Amino acid sequence: MKYQTSDLVRIAKRENNKKRNYLVVNPLQGKHVPVSPEAALHLFDSLADEVRGKYDAEKLLVIGFAETATAIGARVAVSLETRYIQTTREVIPNVEYLFFSEEHSHATEQKLVKDDIDAVISDIERILFVEDEVTTGKTILNIISILEKKYPKCPKFAVASLLNGMNEESLEIYQEKNIDLFYLVKTNHSAYGDIANQFHTNGTYHIFSDKNKRGKNIEIQINGAVNTRRLTDSRQYERACEYLWEEIVRGMGELSNQKILVLGTEECMYPALYIGSQLEKNHNQVFSHSTTRSPIEVSLDSSYPLHSRYELRSVYDDERITFLYDIDAYDRVIIVTDAKDSDTLGTDTLIHALSMKNSDITLVRWCENGR
Repeated sequence: MKYQTSDLVRIAKRENNKKRNYLVVNPLQGKHVPVSPEAALHLFDSLADEVRGKYDAEKLLVIGFAETATAIGARVAVSLETRYIQTTREVIPNVEYLFFSEEHSHATEQKLVKDDIDAVISDIERILFVEDEVTTGKTILNIISILEKKYPKCPKFAVASLLNGMNEESLEIYQEKNIDLFYLVKTNHSAYGDIANQFHTNGTYHIFSDKNKRGKNIEIQINGAVNTRRLTDSRQYERACEYLWEEIVRGMGELSNQKILVLGTEECMYPALYIGSQLEKNHNQVFSHSTTRSPIEVSLDSSYPLHSRYELRSVYDDERITFLYDIDAYDRVIIVTDAKDSDTLGTDTLIHALSMKNSDITLVRWCENGR
């Protein structure tokens, strides 16, 4: 399938961001907008196809960017059968990090686990960075610069993204540095700021706090999680996702002919999309999206991508604000998370928000063995 700008681009308004007032929302990505998981994974596979066959003779490492491109990176790595690691904003104990900054973001700190890069860098011939959107390319150049300073024998680099909005000057810099670029749609951002300003942000805003009581839910704990914030073999990761699906079926039974939401949490997106795609094969109508750190304003305008916003606490950190957009009513809701603890304010606020329209909610906590 050949994707067009109209398939992958909706313009939304960032909240209180002076660096850039707009956000490109991709309705097929499975992050902010509820979407068929199969449609999202097909999109990611199409990006993998752009790279397929180009580096067959090279040892490849795929790096996906948190938080919005973690599922894209994971799927590209799975499709190409490579090693994979994602950047993260979460705290991982007892490791060293490589830190770098992300342009335009509301949460600029990005990091890679240096211990894992140290272990694999001498055996890698090319690093493929995977993003949802590359606008200037500066974020990736930042981390390339850090890698080149840290590792004298650095591999080659390439970038794959769903969208590419780089101008001619930025493209020339990448060409001069011999960094290959792959993408599905070329975008022009020149009018996006004005488009965002045209919308009235008169959507529905809900705020949940420690005064909210958690709604009813069932919790299932499943071991065998693979943490992609650490270096991972993508084939092992895919097998772990298959096992997760088998255990969900064991715990919940076969589900068919239902309207189901499979919800991810922040950086934990791919497992929700994977489970959702399996449910679609069983003749369910399935949607998937995830909680996010992105504070986006909402509008009642039918052409605007997001209409209602739920302000929550993070399931990973009670002190952190996160958001969920456009909750609908479903026969079942399945939350898939790798958060270490479910007895938190973050979980309470998430369940409470979902309970406004839903009564059958299952929290699946995917744990690493021994956690």
